[in-house]
Amino acid sequence: MIRLTLAQLVDQLGGDLYGSPDIEITGLATLASASQHDLAFLSNAQYRSQLQTSRAACVVVSTPMKDEALKRGSTLVTDDAYAYWARLTQYWASLISPADEPKIHPSAFVHPLAKIDPTARIGPMCVVEAHAVIGKRSWLKSRVTVSRSCTVGEDCILHSGVVIGADGFGFALENGTWLKIEQLGSVRIGNQVEIGANSCIDRGALGDTVIEDGVKLDNLIQIGHNVHVGAHTAMAGCVGIAGSSRIGAHCTLGGGAIVLGHLQLTDHVHISAASVVTHSLLNPGTYSGVFPIDTNDAWHKNAATLRQLYSLRERIKHLESGNPK
Repeated sequence: MIRLTLAQLVDQLGGDLYGSPDIEITGLATLASASQHDLAFLSNAQYRSQLQTSRAACVVVSTPMKDEALKRGSTLVTDDAYAYWARLTQYWASLISPADEPKIHPSAFVHPLAKIDPTARIGPMCVVEAHAVIGKRSWLKSRVTVSRSCTVGEDCILHSGVVIGADGFGFALENGTWLKIEQLGSVRIGNQVEIGANSCIDRGALGDTVIEDGVKLDNLIQIGHNVHVGAHTAMAGCVGIAGSSRIGAHCTLGGGAIVLGHLQLTDHVHISAASVVTHSLLNPGTYSGVFPIDTNDAWHKNAATLRQLYSLRERIKHLESGNPK
């Protein structure tokens, strides 16, 4: 069991502590579930009602919530409680990781011509093919495949079942049958990229598929061949990006969103969940909808109108029949 005093945590991560530095923490928890030995946090105002009733030994809050938090007891104050909590979970995870865990699991297959940085970790049943490169401190979890000549940068996490560098979906129709187009490019993944379980990033047909630094991908995401994803873009589960599309930097795509092929999204475009992008979006903003996608504000107005279509139709029928009711 991990036992750390609040003084030790502050020494590692900073923050302003109000309360005894000798309080011992044995776990991290939510406000609602915390015990008297847990550290909890509050960053979302909708959970303020749980603050005073929480049994947590100490609560991490942002500066605007300091006075309210101090009413209940020990408080750790920081500029951004959510970011602090993220760093805290990373530190906590480092303490519970087995120290003697092998860097390359015995069940993994690493081709002799692959290049694995000595600080990288290759999990059980992984496959790293010829001329693939895995950068410093990157971690391939179980059953990850990195195909030939693909590159994974530094400090990346690839979760279970990820496939990097499968063939892109390329076929030519000849006399009613499909003729395979060999995919001769590769995949280049930058630094600090995280890719969720069972996601697939296809290799390029000629050039490379590129995932820039800081990109975060959820589970079950499909990235087609020759797609370019800009730095620090994030995509939620089940997003699909068709081939040769270019996604800008600092974009977000909600769960189940689809981007059709050969389109461009400029930087700072935000796509709502389950939307289908059918044309390029060259202006920053939030976009929603299926038929067709539009600016978020315009889509909500159109959706409100759609809800009234049935009653409007009935009124028109009555007017046309000479009955105004």
